[in-house]
Parts: sequence; structure tokens; C-alpha cells
Amino acid sequence: MTKEEELMNFLDEQIFNPILDSAEASAELKKGVRWTIMRMNERDAVGMVKYFWSAVCGTDKSVAFSRRMRKEGFLRFEEIIEVFRDRFNDAWIRRH
Repeated sequence: MTKEEELMNFLDEQIFNPILDSAEASAELKKGVRWTIMRMNERDAVGMVKYFWSAVCGTDKSVAFSRRMRKEGFLRFEEIIEVFRDRFNDAWIRRH
């Protein structure tokens, strides 16, 4: 498994799939998740990690998206920070 696949599998399990598989999630939220997945898949592992941290730090779009996720009752990137930081750290990035 590549680093990119490992990272995406983690985010799929924690964040993306619960939303995409939910009958309760709004179409707008699902569209945002699909867009985020598409953007993540355009990057290498380093870029994916940077994208995650940019989303947590808060661009205008990511802040609004995070609010919608919370409003609809789903986990947000902010809620998995500790696990993400421990798992996808510099040592993980340098690993071959």
C-alpha cells in the first residue's frame, strides 16, 4: 500500500465514508466530501498532509465546511487531529 492509499484509507474510514454512506447527510455535504477527496487524490503524501493541516487551520471554505459537518453530526478533521498527527508525522513521511 502506498502512503497516499494509507492516508486516504484512514480519512475514508474516519471522515469521508460515514458522510458518503449516510442517508442523512445533505447533498451539499456529500458534494464537499467528493471535492475534498478529488483534491487530496491530486497530491502526493506530503501534499495530502499539508492539505489536511490547511483544512484544520481554516480557509474560508474549510471553516464553512467544518461547520456544516458539525451541524449535520459528523466527525470533522479537527476531531481527529491527535490521531492524525501521531500517525502521519515526519517519520511516516520519510519512511520508504
